[in-house]
Amino acid sequence: MSKALVIGSTVCDVMVYLDRLPSREGDAHIHEQTWSLGGCAFNVVSVLHALGQKADFISPVGTGVYGDFVRAELEKLGIQSPISVAGANGCCYCFIESDGERTFLSDHGVEYGFQKEWLQSLEQKRYDFIYLCGLEVEELTGMELIQSVSKLEGQVIFAPGPRGLLIPKDRLEAIYDLHPILHLNEAEAKAFSACEEIADAAKKLYQRTGQLVIVTLGENGALAYDGKFYEVAGFPTKVLDTVGAGDSHLGAFLAASLQGLDMEDALSFANRLASKVVATKGVHVERHHYHTLQQELNQLVQSKRS
Repeated sequence: MSKALVIGSTVCDVMVYLDRLPSREGDAHIHEQTWSLGGCAFNVVSVLHALGQKADFISPVGTGVYGDFVRAELEKLGIQSPISVAGANGCCYCFIESDGERTFLSDHGVEYGFQKEWLQSLEQKRYDFIYLCGLEVEELTGMELIQSVSKLEGQVIFAPGPRGLLIPKDRLEAIYDLHPILHLNEAEAKAFSACEEIADAAKKLYQRTGQLVIVTLGENGALAYDGKFYEVAGFPTKVLDTVGAGDSHLGAFLAASLQGLDMEDALSFANRLASKVVATKGVHVERHHYHTLQQELNQLVQSKRS
């Protein structure tokens, strides 16, 4: 059966909702504060889990109040027991303004580190996809992570994220040498390629990796390039909170691809799920939405097979 490997962090997202972030030395009242599971890798695997797709999850969890929260919430969701490591787990402070835009302040703990022993038992397995996030690659153990992944069998899909340009150049080049699928938003694609036009950016990145490049375009959907262009419309909606939208899009694309859907159908399904996420406070849409989306995915698969 098709299967993905997801490697990366699970954190406590401290969600803070307010009208607008104050300027320096400013002051503001907030509307609401909640705690939620987050982290790019967790956001991806939670979509796969909710849609009934098989995935191995390599995600270390530390100690302290945030580590206890993460461990308990993962158990409630029925996601595999995390790797326990010594040292405090961090958190991410997510400030969401009234237009839905978010600002992050991250306190990285042991959840972003990596040990090669975690993947050694997986070297005999074959995965359809292996997910990597730029945040883990940026850490001191990033090169060790890349080298360990290079020993595994499966198509790497890499999401560099907004801090991707802070990754040391030798690590980026090492990832590119793995010929990964790249998953970026519009701003990231332009920054990584040094191109002003999205089409040019996708082409330039493809020339380096020789593999599919996916660029999310918000309400305008997504563009992909693998030697030819795919443009797939989005599902406009009222934006409440953009936290985790890109991660959820990637997770949905993987879920659809694991089920054998073609490029355009997989991207359309991912666009649909992302539209649900941005219309919801936090990363996690309500259970009934996942149920509906899973039914839609199953129907798409059946229609393609008939």
